[in-house]
Amino acid sequence: MNWEPLQDLNGRQADAVTSTEGRVRVIAGAGTGKTKALTYRYAYLVNVLGIDPANILCLTFTNKAAAEMRQRIAAMVRSGDYNDFVCTIDAFCVKFLRKEIHRLGFPKTFTILDEEDAKSVAKQCMDELGLKRTEKTVKEFLGGISVEKSLNDYITTYMLPEVKWSDEMLKSNLANYIHRQMKNYALDFSDLENFTNYILDRFSDAREYWQNRLNYIMVDEAQDCNLDNWQIIEKLAAGHRNLFVVGDPDQAIYEWRGAKPERFVQFARDKDIILDENYRSTPKILDVANSVIAHNKNRVPKDLFTRKHEGRAVIHFHGKTEAEEMEWVVKQIRLLTDGGARPSDIALLYRASFQSRAVEQELLNARIPYTIWGGTRFFERKEIKDVLSYLRLVNDPENDLAFERIVNVPPRRLGRKFLEDLKARASEDNLSLYHALKRHRGTSALGKPGASEFVDLIEDCARYGKSARLSDLLNRVLDRSGLKRMLREDQDEDRLENVDELLQSVRFYESTRSEDEVTLAGYLQDIALYTNQDYRKDTPTVKLMTIHQAKGLEFPYVFIIGLSEGIFPNMRTIREYKKNGEEEERRLMYVAITRARKALFLTESEGFNISTKMNKYPSRFLTEIKRNMFVTEGFVPEELWKGTRNLMHVLDEESFRARFDDPASDADGFAAERAEYASRFKVGDTVAHNLFGEGMIVGANREFSTFEVRFADGFIRHLREGFLRPADLPE
Repeated sequence: MNWEPLQDLNGRQADAVTSTEGRVRVIAGAGTGKTKALTYRYAYLVNVLGIDPANILCLTFTNKAAAEMRQRIAAMVRSGDYNDFVCTIDAFCVKFLRKEIHRLGFPKTFTILDEEDAKSVAKQCMDELGLKRTEKTVKEFLGGISVEKSLNDYITTYMLPEVKWSDEMLKSNLANYIHRQMKNYALDFSDLENFTNYILDRFSDAREYWQNRLNYIMVDEAQDCNLDNWQIIEKLAAGHRNLFVVGDPDQAIYEWRGAKPERFVQFARDKDIILDENYRSTPKILDVANSVIAHNKNRVPKDLFTRKHEGRAVIHFHGKTEAEEMEWVVKQIRLLTDGGARPSDIALLYRASFQSRAVEQELLNARIPYTIWGGTRFFERKEIKDVLSYLRLVNDPENDLAFERIVNVPPRRLGRKFLEDLKARASEDNLSLYHALKRHRGTSALGKPGASEFVDLIEDCARYGKSARLSDLLNRVLDRSGLKRMLREDQDEDRLENVDELLQSVRFYESTRSEDEVTLAGYLQDIALYTNQDYRKDTPTVKLMTIHQAKGLEFPYVFIIGLSEGIFPNMRTIREYKKNGEEEERRLMYVAITRARKALFLTESEGFNISTKMNKYPSRFLTEIKRNMFVTEGFVPEELWKGTRNLMHVLDEESFRARFDDPASDADGFAAERAEYASRFKVGDTVAHNLFGEGMIVGANREFSTFEVRFADGFIRHLREGFLRPADLPE
């Protein structure tokens, strides 16, 4: 049938729109118009085939994507010819359960627990069960509940009307948590999918009703479906078998949430359609993307192409320091905006949120407005404000704002009544809160153990800070206050990395000033300048975001910063998930590259990274791009590329184990060097490095196999053992 809107589509898009029957898989590369194909297909079903929208289920994976899809569909079909079955899978489960959950004895008005509700229930359970927060965090408790729910038929055991509760049952973490849910007929987010699957499995009349109702099912971003999602989709589609799934295994970046790209790769289908014509990026950008992703094995082979002109060369910048890297980035932003680009055309992408600190400071120095997309500015993050408040109180005990922020962080059992009494005493004596506490901590009203410990902590840090380096003082505050321990116990890696990055900023402050100029007051004054800058809300801004947050977005100009091995790809991901982790990180790199429309900049720098506890070497992803596909600015010594190769072996678990079992097996001889010389190195030894020459070991970190070496140029560098040799040994 000659439907005029089909003329807006290329041949493969039109094929996807008109292939309405059976199981169809569309492999849609980045920027190939998959959303357009989905919305046109919905309109084709309604406008051309006359399908009732009430018989079409269109699933997406974010509320934002669902809203955009509904808006596009509404523009193509008659008013009222679409319904609320254009939604996320969780939203569909809620609609399904409002109708069907009565079968399990729940009212259709059941409550849904959000994240904060679930934490509140967890805390009540932990208190009743006598679980100390120092031994198990709320996050760990809820994680255990989620695992238990995934492994057990908990609905039959605990959540049906006929269940008889006993005191013995309530001693179990899972049972105690569910019992509190049941009191309020409340479901958490994992229950939504589990209950839907449970009803579809056990009630054939419900299953047949929904199979008959939903004649056509379309799934967007199918590569991000977890097992529960797939089970629901397959059960609903088993009736008419008209299942249309759209996705891209190369953009599967949520494996850590249970989304396995191989489920989409192995999807049983009647027809395959590949969308590979890209309408977003230039050929030079696509060449880089194709070059990187080709190194993955678990994918459907395809190369994106475009009919656009070649465009700008992709640029790789290598900086000698992180500061030099960020100065270069800001310089390029200035050149772009001077050339007519709007700040909002520019995005800076990074692997982890802690990486924003260095570029934020440089943007603030240059007075370039920026926005953290979906997040908080570095110096406004809670953990950073907590640490800075400790430093402010150490610097100035009169600072009541700092005192109030951190006197009970971590918790010291100093409640509202205690603070009211303290404020009254401070007002009577005309003292700051800290000095009032210091004077009266021995009294009955204020003599709590936590109060006395807090005063001792501040006094100790103030004494220590008079003679210590500023970075050492910060470490002292983190250790003595218990802040770092609290974050470790919460297993909050992102916040720990942010705190490590704050330490990096202190070390940078120390390195750019003479010893006499480095003061706590001076550092805090510098930070105040960063935190006080503000812009009008309608000011166009450069966008900063993690790559996960960039999924689904596009920008004319994209910078991918901090491309260092161990940071991107992420060291923890590779160590935890091995080859699957490496492939997921590479898919993340592919997503980042394909956000760019006109120009792409890849940047990294030398130095030592506190978060990884390693020297920085260029990311392996840079080695996977053919050298003729980008232009490098800044000289990259061959020693650094060798360092990349060595570190790749270290991060690979099998190679990591092999280094100790059979050191000589390492391809670059790195492990052999380590085995032969590591035991000889100690503080005070003179060693040599191929690039930096001779130096003296002034410190060691055995846990991370690194040494601090002072070289002839006066700089101390943190180096792995395998890159050092005794000074009297030739190269």
